[in-house]
Amino acid sequence: MANIISDETIEYVGILAKLELSEEEKEQAKADMGKMLDYIDKLNELDTSGVEPMSHVFPVNNVFREDVVTNGDGHDDTLANAPCAKDDGFKVPKTIG
Repeated sequence: MANIISDETIEYVGILAKLELSEEEKEQAKADMGKMLDYIDKLNELDTSGVEPMSHVFPVNNVFREDVVTNGDGHDDTLANAPCAKDDGFKVPKTIG
């Protein structure tokens, strides 16, 4: 089953993709798109009954974990490098008047 792509479709896709295609490139794009659609039609012939739909190629289980600090936050070491600290933070000069 040959899928025929119209000139209007190629023009529209070119506009959407912001492409300026020469006439030769448009003809090649039409042929390529037709081949892609033919391949999709071929895939539609496969019997997929009993095949569970999937959203990922690999099985994905709960990938979340508890947000637990395991190595400390280094708060004291960080503030030790501050030239001036106040209320557990860096004290800096005012920059907005």
